[in-house]
Amino acid sequence: MPLIDISIARGRTPEQLRALIHAVHRAAEETVDAAPENITVIVREIEHEHWSRTDQTIAERLAAPGR
Repeated sequence: MPLIDISIARGRTPEQLRALIHAVHRAAEETVDAAPENITVIVREIEHEHWSRTDQTIAERLAAPGR
């Protein structure tokens, strides 16, 4: 029973998120022989102000001069 939990920065279209869910679902079917009815995919969209790397949020990087 794969439970696949994805965190991604907010900003994708519903179509992109649907394509991501589909691709991950298929990958679980094909790589670990998971039955489709047993696969759960959760997509968590994170606000840019709540996601940081190297002590800088995505929002700060996007607001930086020269961006």
